[in-house]
Amino acid sequence: MTKATYYVVQPYRLIDGEIVPGEPMERRSADAARSAARLAVTSEERGAIAFCRSGDPDLGEFDEAEILLKVGIVPDEFVAPRG
Repeated sequence: MTKATYYVVQPYRLIDGEIVPGEPMERRSADAARSAARLAVTSEERGAIAFCRSGDPDLGEFDEAEILLKVGIVPDEFVAPRG
């Protein structure tokens, strides 16, 4: 089993009153993902979530995603991390 951790930024747009996901962006570390999420919030991208997820990509088995940072407007099911 080859376990890997992926750090991802998922931006969101507000279109016609609906929150719509943009193109996810992979980053090299948790800090880089948090920084990219902060920078992703623009006039077009209204919010972003930085998260990490570990697992075995060969088997397609992954642990639950851990939210690192939530900024701006994002779907209600995502909550800010504690800490």
